[in-house]
Amino acid sequence: MIRVKNLRVPYDSTRPLAEIAAERLKQSPCAVHGVIVVHKALDARRRRGAPILWLYTLDVAVEEERTVLSRLRRDKEVMPVPADPPLMIPRVGCSSTRPVVVGFGPAGIFAAWALARAGCAPLVLERGQDVDRRTADVARFWQGGALDPASNVQFGEGGAGTFSDGKLTARSNDPRMREIIEAFVAAGAPEEIRYLQKPHIGTDVLRRVVKNLRSEIIRMGGEVRFGAQVTGVELCAGRLAALVVNDTERISADAAFFGIGHSARDTYAMLHEAGLMMEAKAFAVGVRIEHAQTFIDRMQYGAAAGSPRLPVADYAMTYRDEAGGRGVYSFCMCPGGMVVAATSEEGRLVTNGMSNYRRNSGVANSALLVQVSPSDWGGDVLGGIRFQRELEERAYRLGGGDYCAPVQSVGDFCAGRTGTQDFAVTPTYAPGVRAADLRALLPPACTASLARALTFWEERVPGFGAADVPMTGVESRSSAPCRILRDAETMASVSAAGLYPIGEGAGYAGGIMSAALDGLKAALAFLGKIQ
Repeated sequence: MIRVKNLRVPYDSTRPLAEIAAERLKQSPCAVHGVIVVHKALDARRRRGAPILWLYTLDVAVEEERTVLSRLRRDKEVMPVPADPPLMIPRVGCSSTRPVVVGFGPAGIFAAWALARAGCAPLVLERGQDVDRRTADVARFWQGGALDPASNVQFGEGGAGTFSDGKLTARSNDPRMREIIEAFVAAGAPEEIRYLQKPHIGTDVLRRVVKNLRSEIIRMGGEVRFGAQVTGVELCAGRLAALVVNDTERISADAAFFGIGHSARDTYAMLHEAGLMMEAKAFAVGVRIEHAQTFIDRMQYGAAAGSPRLPVADYAMTYRDEAGGRGVYSFCMCPGGMVVAATSEEGRLVTNGMSNYRRNSGVANSALLVQVSPSDWGGDVLGGIRFQRELEERAYRLGGGDYCAPVQSVGDFCAGRTGTQDFAVTPTYAPGVRAADLRALLPPACTASLARALTFWEERVPGFGAADVPMTGVESRSSAPCRILRDAETMASVSAAGLYPIGEGAGYAGGIMSAALDGLKAALAFLGKIQ
């Protein structure tokens, strides 16, 4: 087959891709026997009146392939399809105790997936519940019921990403990403994630996908236990010897992969007390802002907004606050989604964003975050957790103490007043919202930086920071507040051989794909060691 890159197609074109590919290769349409979409990205920059385009990379099956390649040999965007060998995971088995995977989010899932493929029969210990029970527990909480600290948006099968937009974007070009995408597709994700520049699954589809991945791991010899929290580790001469589960059960283990997630605060404390080397790290805190999705579509697409041939639009905002010395940026933008209650601790309130696959709620939301660093809490390793908890307790009190969230208009926030409830869109957060002063929630330095950022963005994109736009707080769990130190080559803890810190909770990833890749790489490093 022949690969054709940077094929520019008007967004509203109805021409078959095979016909467009034939024209690009200067062939008759009947000479093209098949087209595979390798990559598809939208260029909606509209600079100087430029049209909105889809940019394609296509693999094309064509007659007389060698002749076509020879004739177009000087064309840098036409080439043979490169060889892309599959990931080889040898069947090695494990001669000693079977490896344990702690946490069943993206990092834990793909560590277990690789270990099971290798014949190691991994044991997965997940503190939360399976996705069906977890979904019911979350729905009950959102409807005004009690919070279950062991089964919520943060803890349970699939990790925090299960209740998100399900974005599968990543900055890495690691070829092993393809194996992860193929595993998602085999588990029921839409095939378009193979080629879209900004693929996403949506929380409704992702729930089914993680269940199918669990079934595949079990089919290959793994075991998955829910309601199994690792509450202790035993080390002997600098090596992992055993894990303690639910304070009562001891499991011998000489290899364990800790994909604990960024909200496992009690686990961080336990590992720190056990002597694992950790360090404080920067993260970011802020609020969730909501707009009508039609406004975001117009902001990005102009007159083309509303076309059924365009996806609902997203955005990315950044601002460098020179006065405060902090970066401010949008994060985890959810087109057509909703703001959700994401706490995992009683008496504390946390927000996050979520979308279903179709992104059809009519409301866009995004976190607006301000960078914070260890200097903001004194620099101690677990100080970031204390910092987060203080914000979450304030949010809980400001919302009325019943898990309703504090909400404020941009106009009130910037003017230093409160009380406006005539919002451009109805806030989507459940159990509900109450008007409050978000300036009493965030640290003064963060408040000042966010206010300047909103003014900056409103000047450049009128309406984005309009006076009646609602903001809900607090967004405090953008990433892990600390990092568990590990060896760069072996990926094992520098202070406990056999213990592999992985994923977002360990401080080495940020999102579904990067966490999944991190878990996969750690499992491969372990398998390479035991061969």
